[in-house]
Amino acid sequence: MKYKKITTALLSILIIPFAHSSEFPDAYWEQKAPSEVNVDPKKVKTLFDLSFKDDATQAVVLIKNGVLIGEQYAEGFDKNSYGTSWSMAKSFYAALIGISIDRGEINDLDDKVNLYLDYFNDERSKITIRDLLNMSSGLEYPENQHENMFFLNDHLEYSKSIGVEKEANTVFEYNNVNSMLLGDILEKATGKKADLLLNERILDPIGVKNSTVWTDNAGNPLAYCCIDMSARDYSRFGLLFSRNGNWNGNQLISKDFVDETFTEYWDVTPQWWTNAKRGYTLHWWVSKNDEEGSIFNASGKFGQYIFVDRENDIIFTRITKYHPTPGSIQDWGRLSRVEVNNIGRWLKVTRFLEKVGILDADDLKTPNTRKDGESKEFYEIYGEVIDSISDLSRN
Repeated sequence: MKYKKITTALLSILIIPFAHSSEFPDAYWEQKAPSEVNVDPKKVKTLFDLSFKDDATQAVVLIKNGVLIGEQYAEGFDKNSYGTSWSMAKSFYAALIGISIDRGEINDLDDKVNLYLDYFNDERSKITIRDLLNMSSGLEYPENQHENMFFLNDHLEYSKSIGVEKEANTVFEYNNVNSMLLGDILEKATGKKADLLLNERILDPIGVKNSTVWTDNAGNPLAYCCIDMSARDYSRFGLLFSRNGNWNGNQLISKDFVDETFTEYWDVTPQWWTNAKRGYTLHWWVSKNDEEGSIFNASGKFGQYIFVDRENDIIFTRITKYHPTPGSIQDWGRLSRVEVNNIGRWLKVTRFLEKVGILDADDLKTPNTRKDGESKEFYEIYGEVIDSISDLSRN
């Protein structure tokens, strides 16, 4: 299937003057009642009630004008509890590409990947960084979207081996290899590992003091997944984009890159789990983009979201239940010798082994969403959630 491509920016909607409150969190978020920032508390309750219809929900956090106007946690979790990003991490590493462009380490998004990765001097030589970010590289695309890579010791070595299947920039295909390669591009462009860059250039400056940035067993940053932190701290990243890349006077990412990020590229994507229309752009999803407004989101497997309504300076973060393991280097232990091709079957088998006492999931050093953190109802009411976020700004 070929998806319609948007090539002109909807700048009349998306270029937002920096007219919002200049408040930013320091070590803690300032808290206000919704009514103090002209938000109806009943609308906040509606949004939170919708979110907690799904028992998988661990936390929701709502930010307006740089202050926290609501949060709620499942029993046994609190403001310090980690979630794991899964593919929300893609948006974080994409931001590093923008920063490298701002710093002149990468020329622009239309650079051919082979300028940085010599192993792309083959049939992949026409692929650009923009193609990777827009999920339109044309690289081989299996049904599992290369999720099987997650169970290997060296994810980068696997990604290097993936060849071309289609012409670049002709079709949207959500491919984890596209994102994994960003880490290698960043290292070649800057001389530093992408996980170090993430801490130095984004997490530290926005005040994220506690996080786990995962690498594979070979030391490669998992640029397609896997950053652990609290819902409040994920919201900091959302605020950075809501504020045009500026953090308390420090322009961490150029407004031009944020503008381009929040300009829809693919206006139609596959309807995997919702009938709601979703678009895509530079490693962000587009939940809403019409005359009523625009809501973009970083999105991760099992129902992790950072929703950003830039025009109204609103960030709504939702993460699912997570039980973190120690360390930041993925290690499957005795399961490392098991070849995984079907993720669903692997989850069933490992959960059965855990249930009968053969496997202790706490011994696996890896992000691992258990059954209690798998969304169901949240996906079913996704359209209602988007409408509810949009409704927060209506009088």
